[in-house]
Amino acid sequence: MKLNKMLTVGAVVFGFAALHAQADTELEFWTMNLAPKFNDYFNKAVTDFNKANPGLTAKWVDMNWDQIEPKLIASIAAGSPPALVNFNVPWVHAHAQAGDILPIDQYLGAAKGSYSVGALKDVTVNGKVYAFPWYNSVSIIAYNKDLLAKAGVKAAPASFDQFVADGKQITAKTGVPAYAPKLGNFVGWFYYAGLPVIEGNKAVFNSPKHVAFVQKFADLYKAGVMPKDVFKVEFEQEIAAYNSGKIAMMTTAPQALKRTETDAKAVYAKTGVAAFPTDAGKMAFGAWLMDFVVPKGTKDPAAAAKLGLFLTGDAQQVAFSKATETTFPSTKKGNLDPYFQSGAKSADPVEQGRAVAAKSMDKAVTLTIPPGVLPDEAAMTKKLQDEIQDAIEGRKPVKAALDEAVAAWNEKLAK
Repeated sequence: MKLNKMLTVGAVVFGFAALHAQADTELEFWTMNLAPKFNDYFNKAVTDFNKANPGLTAKWVDMNWDQIEPKLIASIAAGSPPALVNFNVPWVHAHAQAGDILPIDQYLGAAKGSYSVGALKDVTVNGKVYAFPWYNSVSIIAYNKDLLAKAGVKAAPASFDQFVADGKQITAKTGVPAYAPKLGNFVGWFYYAGLPVIEGNKAVFNSPKHVAFVQKFADLYKAGVMPKDVFKVEFEQEIAAYNSGKIAMMTTAPQALKRTETDAKAVYAKTGVAAFPTDAGKMAFGAWLMDFVVPKGTKDPAAAAKLGLFLTGDAQQVAFSKATETTFPSTKKGNLDPYFQSGAKSADPVEQGRAVAAKSMDKAVTLTIPPGVLPDEAAMTKKLQDEIQDAIEGRKPVKAALDEAVAAWNEKLAK
């Protein structure tokens, strides 16, 4: 009898345990190219979420960036998509239009107001929010204080026109190119300047305002303010040029300063930091937002949203920024954390850069044409870039170059 009673009790206990195990909802979330460097951060985040949410079990899976989209499509087709997937902004727009991901407005509630204006704008498609904004960055200016002093430039530029004027003055007084702005995506520069690219399904970037804006770059190039190979200068080349004294300023992401600190200590010791000025578009330059989306077919969208809000909440975003030392939160409160703001009065350029970038984050917008707008994006982008390069390097008048690019775009847009 006693044995039977023990077996009965054991069966009941086992039954409760089995019921509990069945009640747990697994929330698998995918990130791209973040393991193994950030294993500690994600392992702790998973542990903290699971502890605070009985019945929900977060599971982190990292993969290469080029695996994310095909694996997501396959998982949706198989009826077993993950709870969350790490996307960039162009992917959000493409997959929202395709119906592969869910709008999340109903799950945001008051948390919607915690994200920066620019971040929410980035992930809004046809009036609906399709992603939880995550980490981001913006461009700053790192400058050689000795060269600017020699040129008589005493303050950071408050506008893009002042940035242009300062560049001319620096090169004229020192003989050194002032800066090497990245020109590989000129569509972004148009948006930064508050200039439209397409209106009513027609390319419109040959207006007098567009011509005048591109002419500024052509004048800078002709005056030697930008290096002759500026169109070949990417992130690594710009850092190397600044570290070797071949340009007076870096107009780059804050993490570039870490390389200067390591590779060019003498230059680092005389480096100052300033915000990259906004133009008529009132947008910070250099943003590239990452986010989390909820795929179509996710078994429990509300639970997935709970994990999304946790991973992109203030505390987790600050913790992730501390782990990376290079990224910034997409939340307003997160960027006010002492980790970022305490460097505002620091003499250390890395700490200064962190504070300066954090103050620009609310205006950070990913400056790109949404996928699907251009019928032959690769060819059209190349045509624009070729014409822009010919105009800036002086092989063709700016107006003629933009007219040719617009005509080529409109021919494809009309089909």
